[in-house]
Amino acid sequence: MPKGNIFLLVLLLMGLAADSILLATAACILLILKLSNLHRFISIIERRGLEVGLIFLMLSVLVPLAHDNLIYWDLLKATLSPQGILALIGGALATHMNGEGLKLLKLDPQLIFGMVIGSIIGIVFLGGIPIGPLMAAGLTALFLEVIYWFK
Repeated sequence: MPKGNIFLLVLLLMGLAADSILLATAACILLILKLSNLHRFISIIERRGLEVGLIFLMLSVLVPLAHDNLIYWDLLKATLSPQGILALIGGALATHMNGEGLKLLKLDPQLIFGMVIGSIIGIVFLGGIPIGPLMAAGLTALFLEVIYWFK
């Protein structure tokens, strides 16, 4: 059995053991694609998977705005509250850090392995959710900037 299949099987078992349905499902889908010789779909996922995943993530976050029972005045008041302003700042900083992380991954793509392993550790042992590699790239870029700043 090829090493990639073994790694995916280990990830599937880790996902099941940790009760992480998302990790188990992702590993299972990739394993099925590999075993079915549908490698072109793996290439498509590699090229466009992040974009498609982010679209679905954005859709799930924006669903409340699609409901007609929202009171927009309350939404505006919540956004302009101290918590809402902190949420605005947090969102802006997070997206900036994710952008820096993507730049880092383009410059040094082998870092993704450590980020994926770290994300798996976060999922299995810390109860995280598997959007970690992108944020991990942003945090890694921040950590590297701090290290370079002190040199």
